[in-house]
Formats: sequence, C-alpha cells, structure tokens
Amino acid sequence: MNISQYETFLKTIELGSLTKAAEVLGYTQSGVSHMLNALESDCGLKLMVRDRSGVRITADGQQLLPYFQGICNGQHNLSEKINEIHTLESGLVRVGTFTSVSAQWLPGIIKRFRGDFPNIQFELLHGTNEEIENWVINGRVDCAFVKIPTKQQLESIFLRRDPFVAILPENHILAKEPFLSAAALSEYPYIKLDESVDDGITEILESHHIKPNVCFVEKEDYAIIAMVDNGLGISVLSELVLKDTARKIVIKDLEFPADRDLGIAVKDKNMLTASAQKFLGYVQLWILEEYGPTP
Repeated sequence: MNISQYETFLKTIELGSLTKAAEVLGYTQSGVSHMLNALESDCGLKLMVRDRSGVRITADGQQLLPYFQGICNGQHNLSEKINEIHTLESGLVRVGTFTSVSAQWLPGIIKRFRGDFPNIQFELLHGTNEEIENWVINGRVDCAFVKIPTKQQLESIFLRRDPFVAILPENHILAKEPFLSAAALSEYPYIKLDESVDDGITEILESHHIKPNVCFVEKEDYAIIAMVDNGLGISVLSELVLKDTARKIVIKDLEFPADRDLGIAVKDKNMLTASAQKFLGYVQLWILEEYGPTP
C-alpha cells in the first residue's frame, strides 16, 4: 500500500467514476484500475463496487475511508511543513550563549534576522563555555557562541577578538594613568569573576604570574561593574561586556596583552536545519557590519 493508492481511491469515490478520476489524477483508466485492485488486494477487502452506473463505496470501504483521508491529509501537511522550513516560514533556532554576547550582539542579530524571517523562533540557553560546548555536542543547541579554539571537536567560525581591559572607579588614584599595571592588580582591592563563569581572565593573569588582591568574588559581570562603580575595587573584564555601559567607571588597557577569540560553533554544518544555517550567515554579516573586516 502507498499514498498514491489512497489518493486514487479517495478521488474515485469522490467523483464516482474511474474515468473521471483518471483524468483528474493524470493516469490512464487502466492505471487507476490497477492501483485500486492492488489496494483491495493489500487490504484483503472489497472497498468499492464498479458497475455501469459508476463506482460506489462498500461498507468496508466506508470504515477505512476516514483513515485513508487522514493519511493523505497528513502527507499534505507534512509536505507543506517541509516547504515552510525550506522557505523559512517556520522553524526554531536553539542558541547557546553567555552574558556579554546576549547583551551586546544577539539583540541586533536577532532583530535583523527576524526582520527578514519573522516566523522563526529562538531559544537561548545561557551557560559557561564548557556547558555550552557540551550542549552543541549532545544536540541540545543548534549552534553556540564560544571561546575558540574549542576544547571539544566542533566546527567553529571566528567572529572577533575581544580584549580584556581593566575597570576602575571614576575617582580612583590610577584613573588618569595611561594603562593599568600588573603591580596595581596585586596592590589594590580586586573583584574577581567567579571561576565557574571565568572568561579566561584567571588563566591570562596566571600566565603573567599575577596574583590579584582578591577581596570579592562575583558570578555576574554586571554586578562586578556596579561594585566598581561604587568604589569597592578594580577588576578585569572583557571589552564586549562593557560596551555602552552607563556606569561611572574608567576603562583602561592592561600593560600586558590579554584577549579572547570569540566564535560560533556547531557540531556539523551539514546537519543544521535550514533556519540555523541561515542564522549563521546573519551572525557573520552582522559582525562584519558592526566591526568591519577582521584585521
């Protein structure tokens, strides 16, 4: 049994004639007769009576009729849904992300994307870099913003190098210095980003043998910015998270090189949904327009 047999049966019953059904479906009359015979043989039932007056459905055929209709309607709906997905009339993009990207990049990217594809929905999952990579591996998300190179075997696209910078209260004694020294990090009260969400700052400080004078440990970037604004200490955060901040803080370069490379990662580009593939393109285009070509 196959969908063509069901459709032929339904059209024949609807029109009451093999000849008319053959004309509408684009088959020969013998072709229609063959499909109907095959359907009855597969079911082991007499589904219709054919005589000179036309075609009439049997009691057994009447019982199966709604099931054939359901299968054909389901096939039609499936074809429509597949077409919608290909034309991005519907879909869901699941994205792994973290605070700075969610605040500074995603609103602009999603606004641009949904301007062209308003029916695509988004699910955003926030986590640490390790958690996000695992979500990509196990299929929890379609794609994810990550620090690259990734620890997992993922396909990644470089987006932007994000410097780490120092932040100080506006009235800090070092506020007018051209940069913040390593010695200053060890001398003045330091507000540390918690290890569980550390963007790589601790690793960089340790590589330069710097031991900050840690007085507070906080999980949220924006809470650290507020604490610095209130004169509770100095800190080091990514430049991205500080974009457009209204807090009364001073942002300084560090005297040593410190940055992270940000990208977007997937498990296998070839296995992405049409909407997720399109989203990747919009991410790259938005970054290019926002920051210009990568040096």
